[in-house]
Amino acid sequence: MHLYIDTADTAVWDDLMPTGLFTGITTNPLLAQRAGLSYPDIDWGALARHAADLGAQELHGQVYGPVESYVDWAGDLYEAGRAAGLRTVVKIPLSEAAIRVTPSISDLGGPILMTAAYDAKQMFVATALGADYIAPYFGRMLEKGLPAYEALAQMKAIGTSAASAPRILVASLRTAEQMARLAAEGQDCFTIGPALARDLLSDPNTLAAVEEFEAAAQ
Repeated sequence: MHLYIDTADTAVWDDLMPTGLFTGITTNPLLAQRAGLSYPDIDWGALARHAADLGAQELHGQVYGPVESYVDWAGDLYEAGRAAGLRTVVKIPLSEAAIRVTPSISDLGGPILMTAAYDAKQMFVATALGADYIAPYFGRMLEKGLPAYEALAQMKAIGTSAASAPRILVASLRTAEQMARLAAEGQDCFTIGPALARDLLSDPNTLAAVEEFEAAAQ
């Protein structure tokens, strides 16, 4: 089981990474905007060092801007990871223009994640490209009325039938109940937002039991 914290807010990293729950951190331009950051101005070297200092094994960053700039940007992100001593993963959206430049990014030798997946057919693309991860936007799929659970089951089946397939990193989750059902169906890699992460840390029945234990100890 691998869990990632899905935010560009370093104050949240400082709070949640020390729990020991998370393999790493995932980011994208929208998350940076929500954290009050200008994505083009991010110092990825400093961000990678911060993540590494908190025990992160991976930091995922997403390409942006003209596709012609993707390869150079990816190279810079990989270099930031090497300098910081952690694995940086380049996130590439599953648009045709981005797909076409992905082989050149793969030639750099670093890990890639195909992101913004909404359909099981996109697992074929990510597998053929040799991606390390694919990120289906599970919650958004449900909200669009798409058969999200069925699509993820199909993705898993496609991956099982391939000699080498990307790991499914389920994104855009809304509730712990969704996570539990997906885990029961064989999914084992999730990136979650701060609210859901904090929800995993607490349960009212557990808190009531702890109070009973402490009262008994007194």
